[in-house]
Amino acid sequence: MIYKVVGVALYLAVLLGIGVLASRRTKDMKDYFAGGKKLGFWAVAFSARATGESAWLLLGLTGMGATVGVRGFWVVLGEVLGVVGAWMLMSKRFKRLTDTYDSLTIPDYLESRFRDKSKRLRMVAAAALVVFVTIYVSAQIDATGTAFESFLGVNYFAGALIGFGVVMAYSVTGGFLAVVWSDVFQGTLMFLGLVLLPIVGVIAMGGPSEVTSTLHTIDPSLLSLAGPDGWTAPVIASTLGLALIGLGFLGSPQIFVRFLALKDPGEIPKGTMVAFVWTLLADAGAVLVGMVGRAYLDQPGVLMTGKEGVLGNGGQSVLPLLVEAVMPPMLIGLYIAIVLSAIMSTVDSLLVVASSAAVRDGYQKVLNPDIPDEKLITKSRMATLGLGLVALALAMSVAVVMEERTIFWFVIFGWSGIAATFCPTMILSLYWKGMTANGALASMVTGFLCVPLFKFGGPSFPVVGELLGELGELPPAFVAAGVVGIAVSLMDPSGRARVEGVGAEIDEAAA
Repeated sequence: MIYKVVGVALYLAVLLGIGVLASRRTKDMKDYFAGGKKLGFWAVAFSARATGESAWLLLGLTGMGATVGVRGFWVVLGEVLGVVGAWMLMSKRFKRLTDTYDSLTIPDYLESRFRDKSKRLRMVAAAALVVFVTIYVSAQIDATGTAFESFLGVNYFAGALIGFGVVMAYSVTGGFLAVVWSDVFQGTLMFLGLVLLPIVGVIAMGGPSEVTSTLHTIDPSLLSLAGPDGWTAPVIASTLGLALIGLGFLGSPQIFVRFLALKDPGEIPKGTMVAFVWTLLADAGAVLVGMVGRAYLDQPGVLMTGKEGVLGNGGQSVLPLLVEAVMPPMLIGLYIAIVLSAIMSTVDSLLVVASSAAVRDGYQKVLNPDIPDEKLITKSRMATLGLGLVALALAMSVAVVMEERTIFWFVIFGWSGIAATFCPTMILSLYWKGMTANGALASMVTGFLCVPLFKFGGPSFPVVGELLGELGELPPAFVAAGVVGIAVSLMDPSGRARVEGVGAEIDEAAA
C-alpha cells in the first residue's frame, strides 16, 4: 500500500507544481485561454492526444478489449483515422484562419468566419460547450472515484473529491498553460504505461501463443473481428459505430483550440507524426491490455470471472487487476497515476474550454463588450471553478442513481454531443465557401438536439431502430447536422452575400 500512496502523492504534487509555475506565466486572456499562441508541435500533439482520450482509454477501451476482444481494434482504426485526418486535412487551414481573425476561442473563429454580427452563433456555440462539456467532465469525475476505489480501496465519493480538488487547483490558477504542460507530463505516462503493460502480461503468460490459445478456450469470438454472431446487419452497424468514433476529432473545440495555440503552422507535419504514433500504439495497447488481462485473470486459481471479476461493470477493472497481478509493487503507484492522468488531462482541458465559452463568448462578447481583457482573468478562474462544481454535482448524482454504468458509454455521450454540434460546421467552414451563419447555426442546433434523440429514441424507431441502436448516436447526428447545414446555406442568399469575401481567406489558408 505504501508504494501506491507514494506514487499517487508524487503525481499530484507534480500537477500542483505545474499549476504554480503556469500561473506565473499567465498574464492576460490570450495566455489563459490559448497559451499566448506560442506552443510547439510536441506540446500541442501530446496535449491534444491526452485531452482527446480521457478515462475511456484506460478504463473503457481496456474493458472493451476484455469483453469483446479484437473487435476493440475497430475503435483503434477509427481513432487513428480521425486524429490523422484532423491534423492533415484541417489543422493548417484552421490555424491560418484563426491567426487571420485573431481568434482566442472556437466561437471567436465561427463568428469571424461567418461574418455573424447577431451574436446568435456565438451564444449557441457557447451554450453547447457549457452543456456537453459539463456532462463530459462529470464522466471523468466519476472515473476518478472509480480509479481510487479500484486501486486504493478508497471510498468512491472521497476519491472523486480528492481528484477533483487537485485538478481544480492547477486548472483554475494556471489556465491553458497549466493544462498543456500537465498534458505533456500525463500523456507521456499514459503512452508508456499502455505500451508496457501488455508486454509484461504476455511475458507473464509465457508468450503470445499462450494468450491467444487461452482466449480461444474462453471464447473463440474474442479473436474474431465480427464477434460471436458473424457479419449480420446489426453487427455491421455496431462495427461502423465503433469505427466512426474518430469523427469527434474532426472539429471538437477541446482538440482544435490546441491547433489555434500553435506558434507556427510549419510545425504541423511534425505534430501529425507524433499524434499518429501516440494514437496507434497507446490505443492498440489499451485493447491488448484488456485481451491479455482477460486471458491471464481467467486462468484457474488466478481470478474468477463474472460480475465480481474481470468482466464486472463492462470490464472496467481489468487494467487495475492486471497491474496488481503482474507488476512489481513499486510500479503499482505509477499505474494509479497513469489512470488519473487520463482522467485529469481531459477534465482540465474541458473546463478551460467551457470557462472560455462562458466568460469570453458569453459575458464579455455578448453582455459586456466594452470590458477589457485584463479584468477577466479573475472571472475566468471563477467560471472554471463554478463549472467544475456543477460537473461534480452531476457525477455524484449519477453515481447514486445509476449503480450499473460504464465509463465508456458515459463518456461517449458527452463526446458525441460536442462532436455532432461542432464538427460538421467546422469541416464545412474550412472547405466550403458557401457555408453561411444561418447554415452553421442550423447545423449546430441539429447536432445538439439529435444526440439525445438518437441516443434515447433511436432504438425505438420503426424498421431501423435496431440498427440505429447498434450504430450509436454520433454517426446519424453528425450526418443530420451536416445535411441541415448545407441545405439551410443553399437557401440563404443574403447569408452567402455576407460571406462572399471568405473564399480568398480560405484559399490563402489552404495554400
